[in-house]
Amino acid sequence: MIKIYRNQLGSTACVDRVDPAWLQSGSGVWIWVDLSAPTPAEVRILSDVFHFHELAVEDALSEIHHPKVEWYGDYLYLILHGIDFREDEHCFKTQDVDFFLGQQYLVTVHPGISRTLSEMLGVCSRNDRALGEGPAALMHRIIDAMVDHYRPEVDRLSERLDKLEEEIFERPDARLAKQILDFKADVSSLRRVVLPERDAVARLARREFPIISESLSYRFRDVHDHLVRLVDEAMFFQDRVTSLLDAHLSQVSNQLNGVMKVLTIIATIFMPLTVIVGLWGMNVMLPDLPGGGAAQFWWVTGLMIALGVLMLGYFRHRRWV
Repeated sequence: MIKIYRNQLGSTACVDRVDPAWLQSGSGVWIWVDLSAPTPAEVRILSDVFHFHELAVEDALSEIHHPKVEWYGDYLYLILHGIDFREDEHCFKTQDVDFFLGQQYLVTVHPGISRTLSEMLGVCSRNDRALGEGPAALMHRIIDAMVDHYRPEVDRLSERLDKLEEEIFERPDARLAKQILDFKADVSSLRRVVLPERDAVARLARREFPIISESLSYRFRDVHDHLVRLVDEAMFFQDRVTSLLDAHLSQVSNQLNGVMKVLTIIATIFMPLTVIVGLWGMNVMLPDLPGGGAAQFWWVTGLMIALGVLMLGYFRHRRWV
């Protein structure tokens, strides 16, 4: 699907085609072309109308690419990722958004529905100022909104981490290991997304390209600061979840040691009792204890109980239990 917006004389309207004359410097027209999951016929606008480099067009149509910035002499090509957190899949899903920025135009290409671009298309249809500030300012608006959408997902990660931490120390369970490893995969996915985006936006903030004005570079610095904070939080999450995994393994190990200690004490106490039962179960004559034949069972039972109590008392005295 293709959407085309044109801003002329301060008024923005949705149009059905791009006039090549609008792309000329000084035409007084600014346009935004958004290609969402474009068909082969719609893709031809990139090469036939805008005459973008074939390698850039190929990258724009590819499914997955790392964020990057390239300057082609008269236009800027930028790849960024918007995130779509899927908690049930335990990973951060990303969607490529490709930007072609020229003096008179902005072209965005993405493989499917983008929450950020859908919102911005609505803004352009209602607010002439969105495109009226120029294509570069519109690109900043889109990127800023994309980065802002990271915040709720990162906050959700923080809440999950706090909940995991509480469960590990209050209700330790061996099954928590899977949840911790799933969370660790989420954090790794977040880092893989925001680290290269931080570097790409940093180049825009440093004004390495003439198409980015000084005033816009200040705006991109603000976006870069947001990404730096996200990277810091991702690294902090990584450290915390590693510590939680170590703590969880220690808790499980301590529980196992406690169980093994109890089982060892039981086995140790029953060893002499088994010897006593074995002796009195032999078909040989043994010395009779006082009380006659009927009292022999109770003597043996009392002896075993007394021996077990004495052994348990000795273990407690040695602080083995």
